[in-house]
Formats: sequence, C-alpha cells, structure tokens
Amino acid sequence: MDFFALGLDPEKSTFWIQGDVPHVTEFTWIISNVTNVGLIERSTSYKDKISKGVIPNMGLFSYPLLMASDILCFGSQIVPVGKDQKQHLEIARDIAVRFNNIYGDILVIPEEDIDKDTQLVPGTDGQKMSKSYNNIIPIFGDESFIKKQIMSIVTDSTPVDQPKDLNSPLYRLFTLFLSDKDKKILENKFLSPGLQYGKVKADLFDTVIEYFRPFRDKRDYLSKNLDYVFNQLAIGSEKATLVADQIIDKVRTVTGLNYSTK
Repeated sequence: MDFFALGLDPEKSTFWIQGDVPHVTEFTWIISNVTNVGLIERSTSYKDKISKGVIPNMGLFSYPLLMASDILCFGSQIVPVGKDQKQHLEIARDIAVRFNNIYGDILVIPEEDIDKDTQLVPGTDGQKMSKSYNNIIPIFGDESFIKKQIMSIVTDSTPVDQPKDLNSPLYRLFTLFLSDKDKKILENKFLSPGLQYGKVKADLFDTVIEYFRPFRDKRDYLSKNLDYVFNQLAIGSEKATLVADQIIDKVRTVTGLNYSTK
C-alpha cells in the first residue's frame, strides 16, 4: 500500500507479495548448492549483526541467498539499490556467474543502479536508516511521532556562534527534500554563526509533512479501498509467476531437477 501511495504504477510495473511466488524459495535452495560458505560469511550486514550481539541462525546467514533469488529468479537486469546494499547485489552476481560457469548461460548477470543523491539515507542516530536500528522517520506514521523522531536527530555540541558540520545527519536528511538552490541556502546557514539546531529540526518537520502530504492522503484513500490493493497484488503475482516459470524451468532442466512429463 505504501508503494502504491508513493506513486508505483501497476500499469507500468509488476508488484507482488514475495510469498505468492513459491519459485523464489525453490530457487534459493537450488543456488545454495553452488554458493560457497565463504561468500556468505563475507556479507557485511551479517557481520554487522553478529558484532551487535545478534545470535546467528540459518535464516540470518542465508538471507543473502534469498535476496539473490529475488533478483535472479526474475531475470532482473538493472537493480536500483542503496550504497549499503551494493554488496548484496555483488553476491547475487557472483552466484549467477558461478551457476552459469557450471550449467551454461542461464541466469542474467544483474547490474546495480545507485542514485548518488539517495545512495545512503541517514537515520536519526547517524547510522543508515533502518527499522532494525529504530532510527526511522515513518512518513506514513502519526504526525506527533514523526515530530518526535525528527526532534531526536543527533547533533553535536558546536556552539551557536560557530559553523556546523555539513556531514551531520540533520543536514544530510534535510537536503533530500531541497532543490539545488535551497540546498545552497541551507549550506550557508550551517556555515554561518547563529544556527540553532532546534529551529532547523522544526523546519525539517514542516518540510517532511508538506512534502509527503499528498502521498499520505493517497494512502488514507487506499486503506479504505483495500480491494483495489489486493487485486493489483494478485495481478502482479500472476505476471511475476509467468516470468519465474520460464527461468525456473530452465534451471530445473540443467540441474537435473525437471521431472515434468509434459
């Protein structure tokens, strides 16, 4: 629903619920047999969670395989990702290359598409924005909670009469909503004496609410018309299944797993 509210057009794209296309699970198991453990162990997101005290299980360890399946099982050529997800795409590429080296040119080797302006969105604590870190600004959340999150954005203790850090989460988040002209204005404010972080956060809150207002209104409309949402997801699942059918059939055949008598 969030994606539809933000402008995803089901007439121009295929959008579905992952679990509605069971091919992904089967594909994950198949590619696990050509994936070296060392490749997954090098996953920075896996190592990051371990360093934070998360007790690993197979679901966490094999998650890069599932992400690779989401890409390879549908023949994706260009994959838009953030900077922090680039390694996951590289893992998918490595798996596809290894599979093709063994079984022939079956899988498409995907390329990443990283937008330099949004390649890494900072969270309220300066880390990458993620639900796992509880540092998000929920654009469809309650306005009071959005304000609470924005007002909690970490800032340094630089005195008011001194220039502020342009690499701060507050500055980087605010610039995501600004034109080049307005970015320059904000930059000058940060580099000039007298800037008060509280005022900037209040301005950011107003900007966020105004920017996302039409999307929030559309989501409210969609929440009252769920039949449309579910229907579009069902259509998307059918289209995705047709694509995955063709690829998984080739994969089953070359790996000796196609027992169909058709």
